[in-house]
Amino acid sequence: MAMVTHLSPSLLSLPSSPSLHLRSLLSPSPPSHRRRAVLLPLPLCSNRDSPSLDSSSTSPPLRVAFSGTDNGSHIYSSIAIADSLSLLHPNPKFLFLSPPSPSLSSTSIPSAGYTISPISNPFPSFFLLLPVALLHSTVSCLLLLSKFKPHVFVGTGGYLSLPAGIAAFILGIKVVVQEQNSSPGIESRVLGTFAERVFLGFNGCVKYFQKEKCMVYGNPVRVSLKKYTSKAAARLHFFPGSIKKGEGETQVILVLGGQTSASAVNYTVLNMYADMLTEHKNRYIIWQTGPDRFAEMESLVRRHKRLLLTPFLHEMDLAYAAADVVVSRAGAMTCTEILATGKPSIVVPLPNSPNDHQTKNAYIMAEVAGSKVLTEDELDSSSLEIAIDEILGNDKLREEMSEKALSVAKPHASMDIAECILSLLNVYAAK
Repeated sequence: MAMVTHLSPSLLSLPSSPSLHLRSLLSPSPPSHRRRAVLLPLPLCSNRDSPSLDSSSTSPPLRVAFSGTDNGSHIYSSIAIADSLSLLHPNPKFLFLSPPSPSLSSTSIPSAGYTISPISNPFPSFFLLLPVALLHSTVSCLLLLSKFKPHVFVGTGGYLSLPAGIAAFILGIKVVVQEQNSSPGIESRVLGTFAERVFLGFNGCVKYFQKEKCMVYGNPVRVSLKKYTSKAAARLHFFPGSIKKGEGETQVILVLGGQTSASAVNYTVLNMYADMLTEHKNRYIIWQTGPDRFAEMESLVRRHKRLLLTPFLHEMDLAYAAADVVVSRAGAMTCTEILATGKPSIVVPLPNSPNDHQTKNAYIMAEVAGSKVLTEDELDSSSLEIAIDEILGNDKLREEMSEKALSVAKPHASMDIAECILSLLNVYAAK
């Protein structure tokens, strides 16, 4: 097993150093310039030709449509922007175009307080059906958007962004893009050609779009994750009958196996949790299996008072607050949330992610936050337990990893993006 905590920038195949990329993604700007931490000479968020919308409580609602796919990065990015718009405008209305149930979208978006409108996949497995499916999805989006009449459409990447963005463009609706990864997918690249603004998590992603449209604010973080909750209170929430209040030696492992792509993580934890909990009486595991794997994992896992098994975590703020270490894939939004909450982490990049962006994310995390990286070839019950032991067995290392993570976090990205969207519409935030 090769435990990686540093990698030469030249091995990442990035146009500049990984540190620069993630710092442009997440590092805080000086207090006096927090709201506009753009690293390039990019345009101000304004559009004087736009019809002005009154932001008073008696004004018509601000209507915003979102679309992504059944991917955590796309979903949580949309939720974070919607949350911030809700804080800045007194009367927002949202339309979330998402894959039909069962899906991660159908669980996570309603749990955040928003409703969804299902759209079929425009990219079927049988290639010859692609034109028909894309046309069908575009027509469906046209009907939904023409009825909802949004002032702006926000595409966060993924297959549904393309037909929804095309429909918005046809209807004359303003389009903006939020791209989470260091290299964008084809959907974001296409939408970027006619988008008003392209919000980026990585400075190196600018080269794929028209530079004058790009705003490098970092990836948005859900408002709920910014709430402070003490570690003791969070742990009592998940283990009310097991953890004594104020118990100092308790160690909590948060496992995020939330999507089908994380099945390898689920199986590895399945093979090591019993021995770990037997050997370490002070350890607890919060294990999100994902909806697709929950029934299988539940049938195989023995009940244990120090193990919480769940298909989906609705209280992610409490889960992060309770955790001493996070085990997860290396999706852009998960990495963003790990850094924003200052958690030591073990990341397992998905080997077949588009443009291999999870591998890039993982090694950037290793460099700037000291994260342990396990490739899927290295991942097994032994290697994972060793990585967990290295972190939980070293208080100084945990403190250093936490400090590094927080030092590069950019928690205000969602608010910056929301303010820019309002500015595009000539709406002034109600503060």
